[in-house]
Amino acid sequence: MKEEKFPIFHKLIATSFGAGFSPVAPGTMGALFGVAVWYLLFALLDYATLMWTLSGLIVAFTVLGVWSSSVSERYWGEDPSRVVMDETVGEWIALLAVPASGHWGYVLAAFVLFRFFDIVKPLGVRSMEKLKGGYGIMADDILSGIYAAIVIVVFNYFV
Repeated sequence: MKEEKFPIFHKLIATSFGAGFSPVAPGTMGALFGVAVWYLLFALLDYATLMWTLSGLIVAFTVLGVWSSSVSERYWGEDPSRVVMDETVGEWIALLAVPASGHWGYVLAAFVLFRFFDIVKPLGVRSMEKLKGGYGIMADDILSGIYAAIVIVVFNYFV
């Protein structure tokens, strides 16, 4: 398509700063990018600041992701696989449920559960894709992240 004129800002946002260009499993790479950012923040910030920062990132990159995903469809076609900011944001939502200990088991569970819900698309996740443009690209992964977070919170409550 018209890739030569694709604005670099939108390309960086839509691809989670290049993770979407992975030749293997770009969606998984977008989610792993989210985990890497979370780990960096976890290492640098106290838990409360981490939660506020992550929440701010989720809001900011949801807005930017909808915008940049919509722009990307003009250059790469409908719901292009290179667009992975949706996976990054969905992963961050799942990681909100990781307790203050930051135990790697919870981080792994957030990753696996998010990818499960994103791939299988149960409980209305698939219907989110019917929304137009960047909204549809982002919404299914946001819901997948919410479902993953709920499972982790419920597990943590009962165990």
